[in-house]
Amino acid sequence: MAEDAGRRSSADRPRGGKPGEKPRRGKPGEKPRGGKPGEKPRGGKPGDRPRGGKPGDKPRGGKPGEKPRGGKPDDRSQAAPAGRTTAGRRPSSARSDRPGADRPRDPHIPDEVTAEQLDPGVSHELRTLPEGLAEIVARHLVAADNALVEGDITTARAHIAAAKRRAGRVAPVREAAGIAAYLDGDYSEAIAELRTVRRMTGSDEYVPMLADCERGLGRPRRALELLKEVDQRNVDPATRVELTLVAAGARADLGQVDAALVLLQMPELTRLPKGTPRARLQYAYADLLLQAGRVDESLDWMRRAAESDVEGATDAAERVEEETGLTFEEEELVESEGSAEPPEG
Repeated sequence: MAEDAGRRSSADRPRGGKPGEKPRRGKPGEKPRGGKPGEKPRGGKPGDRPRGGKPGDKPRGGKPGEKPRGGKPDDRSQAAPAGRTTAGRRPSSARSDRPGADRPRDPHIPDEVTAEQLDPGVSHELRTLPEGLAEIVARHLVAADNALVEGDITTARAHIAAAKRRAGRVAPVREAAGIAAYLDGDYSEAIAELRTVRRMTGSDEYVPMLADCERGLGRPRRALELLKEVDQRNVDPATRVELTLVAAGARADLGQVDAALVLLQMPELTRLPKGTPRARLQYAYADLLLQAGRVDESLDWMRRAAESDVEGATDAAERVEEETGLTFEEEELVESEGSAEPPEG
């Protein structure tokens, strides 16, 4: 997918994870959710001519100026029924009103891509579709997932768009569209899609991503207001970490670096098990320390982030190597859980 958002600081810009990494709950093709934004209304495209003829067509039954029955000269009240012209045929422009006439061409799905490769949870939600249609949508979502793994966001979004045209009311498809837009840096589109997901599911799962999109659009205060809508006591630890990371990033955007540091001084900073959530917290904390001019502390926390990052979600190891000139070796680090508590305040 575009850039490796998982390698960016939460205090910098929105982050979405590495290509193919499941962003907090699912990536396109894994547990996404659905919609048909931009689909042509059944009556034709906006701006299409109505089927009743061209503007200015003369009514049936007489020449210009001839008095129609029951009316005055040029009275239009006796015009031909909709869909007929003076020649008794539809105008050629009506051809564009046929279903699918202006539908974009779908991207090619490789033969090896099958519906069975889709996440079972998503497959279950596609059961509301006719069998053949469900298979096509599933294959597009799997192809989108594969494209994300390969870093081809353009192809991924094309497959998701094809799925949306067929399954706009299935929540995972809309979720896929929102995540892909977010990872592509298309924050306005991501907000539109993820808001729809939130309405469809009633879940606050994607509020951190929504707030991060607000940051990406230069609206950190709006991001903070959105985050206040979530009761952190009712979310899982991973979501709580994401909420805190985005809040700290928004504070840093406003120049409130010290306040951002305080937000990250949460128990999860050291008490979570090794893995991506703890690594991301420690990475963001190290970056904020660097912004505050506390260079030595920043390097210490970046080393801890590298040790925690067993899944390679950040570039902490590379950052340590750049700062010290030494190749990072996990066994050289000293595990210091007991002394790793962040400073007070």
